[in-house]
Amino acid sequence: MLSKGVVYAKAQALSAGDPVFAAAQCRNYLSVDRCVACFDAGVSKLVNCTNANGYVIFDNCFIRYEDFDEFYTDPYFMMDGTGLQYLSCGNQSASQPTTFNQGVDGVLSNIRDATPKTSNFYVASTRQIISENATVYATTQCIANINQTICQTCMNTAYDKLTSCLPSTQGSFADMACFVRYSKTPIFDDNQITDISTVLKGHSSKLVAIVAAVIGGVVLFFLILVLWLFYRWKKSKKTAQGPSDLNGALYYNYKDLMLATDNFSQENILGKGGFGEVFKAILDDKNIVAVKRIQVQHAGGKEEFENEVKLISNIQHRYLLRLLGWSSEGSNLFLVLEYMPNGSLDRYLWGAQRGTLDWNQRYEIILGIARGLVHLHDEYHFKIVHRDIKSSNILLSDDFRPKIADFGLARFHPNDQSHVSTGFAGTLGYTAPEYALNGILSDKVDTYSFGIVVLEIISGRRSTELRPYGSSSTCFLLEDAWEMYENNKHTNVIDETLNLNKYEHEHATKIIEIALLCTMSPASDRPVMSEVVSMLQEGKSSAKIQLTRPTFIRYEDRRIRINHANPKDIDATQELHTDTKTITN
Repeated sequence: MLSKGVVYAKAQALSAGDPVFAAAQCRNYLSVDRCVACFDAGVSKLVNCTNANGYVIFDNCFIRYEDFDEFYTDPYFMMDGTGLQYLSCGNQSASQPTTFNQGVDGVLSNIRDATPKTSNFYVASTRQIISENATVYATTQCIANINQTICQTCMNTAYDKLTSCLPSTQGSFADMACFVRYSKTPIFDDNQITDISTVLKGHSSKLVAIVAAVIGGVVLFFLILVLWLFYRWKKSKKTAQGPSDLNGALYYNYKDLMLATDNFSQENILGKGGFGEVFKAILDDKNIVAVKRIQVQHAGGKEEFENEVKLISNIQHRYLLRLLGWSSEGSNLFLVLEYMPNGSLDRYLWGAQRGTLDWNQRYEIILGIARGLVHLHDEYHFKIVHRDIKSSNILLSDDFRPKIADFGLARFHPNDQSHVSTGFAGTLGYTAPEYALNGILSDKVDTYSFGIVVLEIISGRRSTELRPYGSSSTCFLLEDAWEMYENNKHTNVIDETLNLNKYEHEHATKIIEIALLCTMSPASDRPVMSEVVSMLQEGKSSAKIQLTRPTFIRYEDRRIRINHANPKDIDATQELHTDTKTITN
């Protein structure tokens, strides 16, 4: 690209599993050699990344890659985590701060106004500071391929941030859309200065017309505002009541949900669980959504509902189910969620659609669940433990992308603590033994549950399905898989409906070993989910790792001790023979 004077390029790779989309851009004032050197430095940092996205921003260039391509035209578009904003102020102050501040403010305001109006969203400018007997160099560059509005928004932010650096003699700002820098040290050659006088003159000559337009626009704005408020009042979709700190989730009137679900008819039921029913609904006569009706079964039910609303509304990730809205009127509690046309994962493992998922689809589902858990554990502002990872809580989109659902039991976890002690809440058959038996909760509880789900995906068997094997009388799935592994027969775990070639067979075997690694005891022996993602992507086998058997909650164990404020025994095996049982506190 540099041989043609172009400092921005993008590329994509679609042939090797997950798609990868990348973009890179050098500052316009760089020579070819300096641009290549900056690019090489960025690549050397990014090759160590294990996530599905990554970026590096230097003073002279930036590189970014994602597994989606929307960021090409909207750099703020993020599916994983949150965007970057970077501000650096120098540690040396000007000797004459008043005049220096005025000079820097002038050049920064000029490039702020001019950059979005240039053809390449780039400006290099200077200003003489007489009192300092110095020249201030300033340069700015918006990412290529974006629109003028996005560039201007970033310029405004950069100006506000950098003026806070004054009277520092240098500063730089960067986010996903632009880069701005000023310094008393030369950044570019004098012959590389951009002539922005024409742009700035055009800006000032339009001032009177803009003021007049604003006055007329104010009247129009208030008219539109009145009409909009009337429309929102009539639709009764939003309210100020209920949980706070919601990220764009709408409040829905109970009557609207009744209408959208045809009075919660049996024909619209998508599924049933321990907390209620899920209905298919059509809102505004066009949008298909899922409406989850929450049944308050105990005193803490309303609190759990509000917990789920707050959690889902603030978490945005491609592998986590998105909350669209909610409703709370008396005992009527509802979540409005994005609709997953392929339903839950369990129906494809042992339900009506059993045997229809091929190996590649199963692997992508496994990897997607793992990435969703990495976001909860490591990429969100707080560590979140889901506590109820199971196949029925994994929903599938129309292209079989998995989304983790049902955050009613999820809990924030202090980042500075290895674990917390709490009452048990989860599903027997998926829950880690240290949590089910002793109430010890950590992110490794989700790791254990993930391992069980992986075994279900590969085997097509329920975790609580009993099967005779070897010398044992009966075995649940996990114990069965461990006995097979110890006898080097764990390939027998693979679902018989899968017709695997040699490579797929070897791949599936390695994934089984990773699943067993996730279920080891003690919990400290299990990997964190970011390590699991790396192993899944690299196809790394755990053969070189000494696997240790987990603590099995065996069939003959008639009672499980649950630790509460007032301890009591719960007979957990009555339903454990045939299905999983959800217990909450």
